[in-house]
Amino acid sequence: MPLDHIRSPLRGTMYALVAAALFGVNGSVSKVVIEAGLSPAQVTLMRVMATATLAGIWLAIAGRQHFAVTRRDVVGFALLGIGGLAMVQWLYSVAISLLPVGVALLFEYTAVVLVALSAWLVFGERIGARLWWAIAAVLLGLAVVAQVWDSDLRPLGILAGLGAAVAFAFYFLAGERRVAKKHPLAVAFWASIFASGFWAFLSEWWTIDPAIFTSEVSLTGALEAVVAPMWVPLAYILTLGSFAPFGLLFVALKHASATTVGIAASSEVLFAFAVAWMWLDESLSALQVAGSVVVFAGIVVAQTARVSAASPLEPPAVGESRPPPCEGCAAEAAAAGQSR
Repeated sequence: MPLDHIRSPLRGTMYALVAAALFGVNGSVSKVVIEAGLSPAQVTLMRVMATATLAGIWLAIAGRQHFAVTRRDVVGFALLGIGGLAMVQWLYSVAISLLPVGVALLFEYTAVVLVALSAWLVFGERIGARLWWAIAAVLLGLAVVAQVWDSDLRPLGILAGLGAAVAFAFYFLAGERRVAKKHPLAVAFWASIFASGFWAFLSEWWTIDPAIFTSEVSLTGALEAVVAPMWVPLAYILTLGSFAPFGLLFVALKHASATTVGIAASSEVLFAFAVAWMWLDESLSALQVAGSVVVFAGIVVAQTARVSAASPLEPPAVGESRPPPCEGCAAEAAAAGQSR
Protein backbone atom coordinates (compact mmCIF):
# COMPACT_ATOMS: atom_id res chain seq x y z
CA MET A 1 0.00 0.00 0.00
CA PRO A 2 2.11 2.89 -1.28
CA LEU A 3 2.24 6.23 0.50
CA ASP A 4 2.57 8.35 -2.66
CA HIS A 5 -0.01 10.91 -3.72
CA ILE A 6 0.19 10.36 -7.50
CA ARG A 7 -3.23 9.24 -8.67
CA SER A 8 -3.64 6.27 -10.99
CA PRO A 9 -7.22 5.14 -11.73
CA LEU A 10 -5.98 1.79 -13.03
CA ARG A 11 -4.01 1.18 -9.85
CA GLY A 12 -6.99 2.17 -7.73
CA THR A 13 -9.23 -0.29 -9.58
CA MET A 14 -6.70 -3.07 -9.15
CA TYR A 15 -6.42 -2.38 -5.41
CA ALA A 16 -10.21 -2.57 -5.10
CA LEU A 17 -10.39 -5.85 -7.04
CA VAL A 18 -7.69 -7.45 -4.88
CA ALA A 19 -9.49 -6.26 -1.74
CA ALA A 20 -12.77 -7.70 -3.04
CA ALA A 21 -11.13 -11.09 -3.66
CA LEU A 22 -9.59 -11.15 -0.18
CA PHE A 23 -12.90 -10.19 1.43
CA GLY A 24 -14.68 -12.81 -0.68
CA VAL A 25 -12.46 -15.57 0.71
CA ASN A 26 -12.67 -14.10 4.22
CA GLY A 27 -16.41 -14.74 4.47
CA SER A 28 -16.00 -18.51 4.15
CA VAL A 29 -12.97 -18.57 6.45
CA SER A 30 -14.83 -16.57 9.09
CA LYS A 31 -17.76 -18.98 8.93
CA VAL A 32 -15.38 -21.87 9.72
CA VAL A 33 -13.93 -20.04 12.73
CA ILE A 34 -17.33 -19.01 14.09
CA GLU A 35 -18.70 -22.54 13.76
CA ALA A 36 -15.58 -23.79 15.59
CA GLY A 37 -16.46 -21.87 18.74
CA LEU A 38 -15.64 -18.15 18.54
CA SER A 39 -18.56 -15.71 18.66
CA PRO A 40 -19.10 -13.08 15.95
CA ALA A 41 -18.28 -10.35 18.48
CA GLN A 42 -15.00 -12.02 19.45
CA VAL A 43 -13.98 -12.45 15.83
CA THR A 44 -14.81 -8.78 15.22
CA LEU A 45 -12.67 -7.70 18.18
CA MET A 46 -9.71 -9.68 16.88
CA ARG A 47 -10.14 -8.24 13.37
CA VAL A 48 -10.19 -4.60 14.46
CA MET A 49 -7.35 -5.11 16.95
CA ALA A 50 -5.21 -6.71 14.23
CA THR A 51 -6.01 -3.87 11.82
CA ALA A 52 -5.08 -1.25 14.44
CA THR A 53 -1.83 -3.04 15.30
CA LEU A 54 -0.64 -3.62 11.74
CA ALA A 55 -1.69 -0.15 10.55
CA GLY A 56 0.09 1.37 13.56
CA ILE A 57 3.31 -0.49 12.76
CA TRP A 58 3.13 0.60 9.12
CA LEU A 59 2.56 4.25 10.05
CA ALA A 60 5.33 4.23 12.66
CA ILE A 61 7.74 3.21 9.91
CA ALA A 62 6.31 5.67 7.36
CA GLY A 63 6.33 8.66 9.69
CA ARG A 64 4.90 9.34 13.13
CA GLN A 65 3.28 12.56 11.93
CA HIS A 66 0.44 10.39 10.64
CA PHE A 67 -0.66 9.73 14.23
CA ALA A 68 -1.42 13.39 14.93
CA VAL A 69 -5.12 14.16 15.43
CA THR A 70 -7.23 17.11 16.58
CA ARG A 71 -10.17 16.95 18.98
CA ARG A 72 -12.52 17.16 16.03
CA ASP A 73 -10.69 14.27 14.39
CA VAL A 74 -11.13 12.19 17.54
CA VAL A 75 -14.91 12.59 17.43
CA GLY A 76 -15.01 11.72 13.74
CA PHE A 77 -12.84 8.64 14.20
CA ALA A 78 -14.90 7.49 17.18
CA LEU A 79 -18.11 7.66 15.14
CA LEU A 80 -16.47 5.95 12.17
CA GLY A 81 -14.87 3.26 14.31
CA ILE A 82 -17.93 2.37 16.38
CA GLY A 83 -20.88 3.20 14.12
CA GLY A 84 -19.16 2.01 10.96
CA LEU A 85 -16.20 -0.34 11.34
CA ALA A 86 -17.27 -2.12 14.54
CA MET A 87 -20.91 -2.56 13.65
CA VAL A 88 -20.52 -3.57 10.00
CA GLN A 89 -18.05 -6.34 10.86
CA TRP A 90 -20.13 -7.64 13.76
CA LEU A 91 -23.44 -7.59 11.90
CA TYR A 92 -21.83 -9.26 8.88
CA SER A 93 -20.36 -11.96 11.15
CA VAL A 94 -23.81 -12.54 12.65
CA ALA A 95 -25.35 -12.69 9.18
CA ILE A 96 -22.92 -15.29 7.82
CA SER A 97 -23.41 -17.41 10.94
CA LEU A 98 -27.12 -17.66 10.03
CA LEU A 99 -27.19 -17.32 6.23
CA PRO A 100 -25.16 -18.52 3.25
CA VAL A 101 -22.15 -16.23 2.81
CA GLY A 102 -23.18 -14.92 -0.62
CA VAL A 103 -26.74 -14.19 0.49
CA ALA A 104 -25.50 -12.29 3.55
CA LEU A 105 -23.31 -10.17 1.27
CA LEU A 106 -26.20 -9.40 -1.05
CA PHE A 107 -28.13 -7.90 1.84
CA GLU A 108 -25.07 -6.00 3.06
CA TYR A 109 -24.38 -4.50 -0.35
CA THR A 110 -27.72 -2.75 -0.41
CA ALA A 111 -25.58 -0.13 1.35
CA VAL A 112 -24.84 1.20 -2.14
CA VAL A 113 -28.47 2.24 -2.49
CA LEU A 114 -28.46 3.82 0.99
CA VAL A 115 -25.35 5.83 0.17
CA ALA A 116 -26.88 7.14 -3.04
CA LEU A 117 -30.08 8.10 -1.22
CA SER A 118 -28.04 9.85 1.48
CA ALA A 119 -26.15 11.78 -1.17
CA TRP A 120 -29.47 12.99 -2.56
CA LEU A 121 -31.35 13.68 0.67
CA VAL A 122 -28.50 14.85 2.94
CA PHE A 123 -25.82 16.28 0.65
CA GLY A 124 -28.14 17.63 -2.04
CA GLU A 125 -26.51 15.84 -4.96
CA ARG A 126 -28.39 15.46 -8.22
CA ILE A 127 -29.21 11.80 -8.73
CA GLY A 128 -30.17 10.34 -12.09
CA ALA A 129 -33.43 8.50 -12.67
CA ARG A 130 -31.46 5.28 -13.02
CA LEU A 131 -31.13 5.20 -9.21
CA TRP A 132 -34.83 4.39 -8.89
CA TRP A 133 -34.47 1.58 -11.40
CA ALA A 134 -31.50 0.35 -9.35
CA ILE A 135 -33.53 0.42 -6.12
CA ALA A 136 -36.35 -1.51 -7.78
CA ALA A 137 -33.87 -4.09 -9.13
CA VAL A 138 -32.18 -4.55 -5.76
CA LEU A 139 -35.45 -4.95 -3.87
CA LEU A 140 -36.90 -7.35 -6.45
CA GLY A 141 -33.69 -9.37 -6.60
CA LEU A 142 -33.42 -9.62 -2.82
CA ALA A 143 -37.04 -10.76 -2.58
CA VAL A 144 -36.25 -13.56 -5.03
CA VAL A 145 -33.00 -14.55 -3.29
CA ALA A 146 -34.72 -14.58 0.11
CA GLN A 147 -37.76 -16.33 -1.40
CA VAL A 148 -40.05 -14.20 0.74
CA TRP A 149 -43.07 -16.23 -0.40
CA ASP A 150 -41.61 -19.44 1.06
CA SER A 151 -38.38 -18.51 2.77
CA ASP A 152 -36.01 -20.93 4.46
CA LEU A 153 -33.72 -18.06 5.42
CA ARG A 154 -33.57 -17.17 9.10
CA PRO A 155 -35.20 -13.79 9.85
CA LEU A 156 -32.47 -12.79 12.32
CA GLY A 157 -29.86 -13.38 9.63
CA ILE A 158 -31.78 -11.17 7.18
CA LEU A 159 -32.09 -8.41 9.80
CA ALA A 160 -28.36 -8.67 10.54
CA GLY A 161 -27.57 -8.39 6.82
CA LEU A 162 -29.74 -5.30 6.43
CA GLY A 163 -28.25 -3.81 9.60
CA ALA A 164 -24.80 -4.40 8.12
CA ALA A 165 -25.94 -2.45 5.05
CA VAL A 166 -26.84 0.58 7.19
CA ALA A 167 -23.51 0.42 9.04
CA PHE A 168 -21.66 -0.14 5.76
CA ALA A 169 -23.24 2.96 4.20
CA PHE A 170 -22.23 5.07 7.20
CA TYR A 171 -18.76 3.53 7.19
CA PHE A 172 -18.00 4.69 3.67
CA LEU A 173 -19.76 8.04 3.84
CA ALA A 174 -17.81 8.93 6.99
CA GLY A 175 -14.67 7.10 5.87
CA GLU A 176 -14.29 8.99 2.61
CA ARG A 177 -14.47 12.29 4.46
CA ARG A 178 -11.70 11.11 6.78
CA VAL A 179 -9.53 9.89 3.90
CA ALA A 180 -9.78 13.34 2.28
CA LYS A 181 -7.83 14.77 5.23
CA LYS A 182 -5.74 11.89 6.55
CA HIS A 183 -3.57 9.11 5.19
CA PRO A 184 -5.72 6.00 4.50
CA LEU A 185 -3.84 3.86 7.00
CA ALA A 186 -4.14 6.59 9.63
CA VAL A 187 -7.90 6.42 9.12
CA ALA A 188 -7.80 2.63 9.41
CA PHE A 189 -5.65 2.89 12.55
CA TRP A 190 -7.75 5.38 14.49
CA ALA A 191 -11.09 3.89 13.45
CA SER A 192 -9.85 0.45 14.50
CA ILE A 193 -8.63 1.80 17.86
CA PHE A 194 -12.11 3.02 18.75
CA ALA A 195 -13.74 -0.12 17.36
CA SER A 196 -11.38 -2.22 19.50
CA GLY A 197 -12.22 -0.26 22.62
CA PHE A 198 -15.93 -0.69 21.93
CA TRP A 199 -15.79 -4.46 21.47
CA ALA A 200 -13.32 -4.94 24.35
CA PHE A 201 -16.29 -4.30 26.67
CA LEU A 202 -18.96 -6.22 24.76
CA SER A 203 -17.27 -9.26 23.19
CA GLU A 204 -16.69 -11.20 26.42
CA TRP A 205 -13.17 -11.99 25.22
CA TRP A 206 -12.26 -13.08 28.74
CA THR A 207 -14.46 -16.16 28.32
CA ILE A 208 -12.32 -17.49 25.46
CA ASP A 209 -10.43 -20.64 26.38
CA PRO A 210 -6.83 -20.09 25.13
CA ALA A 211 -6.74 -23.78 24.19
CA ILE A 212 -9.17 -23.07 21.35
CA PHE A 213 -6.41 -21.40 19.31
CA THR A 214 -4.39 -24.62 19.12
CA SER A 215 -7.37 -26.97 18.86
CA GLU A 216 -7.75 -28.88 15.60
CA VAL A 217 -10.65 -27.73 13.42
CA SER A 218 -12.02 -29.11 10.18
CA LEU A 219 -12.18 -26.67 7.28
CA THR A 220 -15.62 -28.20 6.51
CA GLY A 221 -17.39 -28.48 3.18
CA ALA A 222 -15.22 -29.67 0.32
CA LEU A 223 -12.21 -29.39 2.66
CA GLU A 224 -13.80 -31.37 5.50
CA ALA A 225 -10.92 -33.86 5.48
CA VAL A 226 -8.42 -31.03 6.02
CA VAL A 227 -7.75 -30.38 9.70
CA ALA A 228 -5.65 -27.48 10.97
CA PRO A 229 -5.07 -25.60 14.24
CA MET A 230 -7.59 -22.82 14.82
CA TRP A 231 -4.85 -20.18 14.59
CA VAL A 232 -4.28 -20.99 10.89
CA PRO A 233 -7.65 -19.77 9.53
CA LEU A 234 -7.66 -17.05 12.19
CA ALA A 235 -4.31 -15.76 10.91
CA TYR A 236 -5.85 -15.32 7.46
CA ILE A 237 -8.83 -13.45 8.89
CA LEU A 238 -6.63 -11.01 10.83
CA THR A 239 -4.16 -10.25 8.04
CA LEU A 240 -5.38 -11.00 4.51
CA GLY A 241 -9.04 -10.90 5.55
CA SER A 242 -8.98 -7.65 7.54
CA PHE A 243 -5.93 -5.39 7.53
CA ALA A 244 -4.94 -5.90 3.89
CA PRO A 245 -8.35 -5.39 2.21
CA PHE A 246 -9.39 -2.52 4.51
CA GLY A 247 -6.13 -0.73 3.79
CA LEU A 248 -6.33 -1.45 0.07
CA LEU A 249 -9.83 0.01 -0.19
CA PHE A 250 -8.85 3.23 1.55
CA VAL A 251 -5.73 3.55 -0.63
CA ALA A 252 -7.85 2.82 -3.73
CA LEU A 253 -9.93 5.91 -2.92
CA LYS A 254 -6.77 7.99 -3.23
CA HIS A 255 -6.25 6.78 -6.79
CA ALA A 256 -9.70 6.53 -8.35
CA SER A 257 -13.15 8.00 -7.93
CA ALA A 258 -15.44 6.42 -5.38
CA THR A 259 -17.77 5.34 -8.20
CA THR A 260 -14.96 3.43 -9.93
CA VAL A 261 -13.76 1.86 -6.69
CA GLY A 262 -17.29 0.97 -5.63
CA ILE A 263 -18.09 -0.89 -8.83
CA ALA A 264 -14.82 -2.83 -8.66
CA ALA A 265 -15.27 -3.68 -4.98
CA SER A 266 -18.84 -4.89 -5.57
CA SER A 267 -17.26 -7.92 -7.22
CA GLU A 268 -16.78 -9.22 -3.66
CA VAL A 269 -20.27 -10.67 -3.99
CA LEU A 270 -19.18 -12.77 -6.98
CA PHE A 271 -15.96 -13.90 -5.27
CA ALA A 272 -17.88 -14.84 -2.11
CA PHE A 273 -20.48 -16.87 -4.02
CA ALA A 274 -17.75 -18.70 -5.96
CA VAL A 275 -15.67 -19.53 -2.87
CA ALA A 276 -18.69 -20.58 -0.78
CA TRP A 277 -19.93 -22.79 -3.64
CA MET A 278 -16.58 -24.52 -4.19
CA TRP A 279 -15.63 -24.74 -0.51
CA LEU A 280 -18.72 -24.78 1.71
CA ASP A 281 -21.10 -26.43 -0.78
CA GLU A 282 -23.45 -23.45 -0.44
CA SER A 283 -25.61 -23.35 -3.53
CA LEU A 284 -28.65 -21.48 -4.77
CA SER A 285 -31.57 -22.55 -6.91
CA ALA A 286 -31.69 -21.36 -10.50
CA LEU A 287 -34.30 -18.78 -9.49
CA GLN A 288 -32.11 -17.49 -6.65
CA VAL A 289 -29.13 -17.24 -9.00
CA ALA A 290 -31.27 -15.11 -11.32
CA GLY A 291 -32.27 -12.94 -8.35
CA SER A 292 -28.59 -12.55 -7.39
CA VAL A 293 -27.77 -11.33 -10.89
CA VAL A 294 -30.57 -8.76 -10.67
CA VAL A 295 -29.29 -7.54 -7.27
CA PHE A 296 -25.72 -7.24 -8.52
CA ALA A 297 -26.88 -5.36 -11.62
CA GLY A 298 -28.84 -3.00 -9.39
CA ILE A 299 -25.75 -2.39 -7.24
CA VAL A 300 -23.65 -1.44 -10.27
CA VAL A 301 -26.40 0.81 -11.69
CA ALA A 302 -26.77 2.54 -8.30
CA GLN A 303 -23.04 3.29 -8.34
CA THR A 304 -23.16 4.76 -11.85
CA ALA A 305 -26.26 6.81 -11.03
CA ARG A 306 -23.96 9.29 -9.33
CA VAL A 307 -21.40 9.71 -12.09
CA SER A 308 -22.77 13.05 -13.29
CA ALA A 309 -22.92 14.42 -9.77
CA ALA A 310 -19.42 13.17 -9.04
CA SER A 311 -17.80 14.42 -12.25
CA PRO A 312 -15.97 17.35 -10.61
CA LEU A 313 -14.18 14.79 -8.44
CA GLU A 314 -13.21 12.43 -11.24
CA PRO A 315 -9.48 11.67 -11.18
CA PRO A 316 -7.05 13.54 -13.47
CA ALA A 317 -4.90 11.80 -16.00
CA VAL A 318 -2.49 9.12 -14.86
CA GLY A 319 0.60 10.69 -13.32
CA GLU A 320 -1.09 14.01 -12.58
CA SER A 321 -1.19 14.90 -8.89
CA ARG A 322 -4.16 16.51 -7.26
CA PRO A 323 -4.86 17.72 -3.73
CA PRO A 324 -7.52 15.83 -1.79
CA PRO A 325 -11.09 17.11 -2.04
CA CYS A 326 -12.22 19.69 0.47
CA GLU A 327 -13.89 18.63 3.67
CA GLY A 328 -17.12 20.26 2.56
CA CYS A 329 -17.34 18.24 -0.64
CA ALA A 330 -20.23 15.80 -0.64
CA ALA A 331 -19.15 12.30 0.27
CA GLU A 332 -19.43 9.73 -2.47
CA ALA A 333 -20.27 6.08 -2.21
CA ALA A 334 -17.11 4.12 -1.64
CA ALA A 335 -16.00 0.59 -2.15
CA ALA A 336 -17.94 -2.00 -0.48
CA GLY A 337 -16.70 -4.28 1.82
CA GLN A 338 -15.10 -4.54 5.27
CA SER A 339 -15.55 -4.35 6.38
CA ARG A 340 -15.74 -7.25 6.66
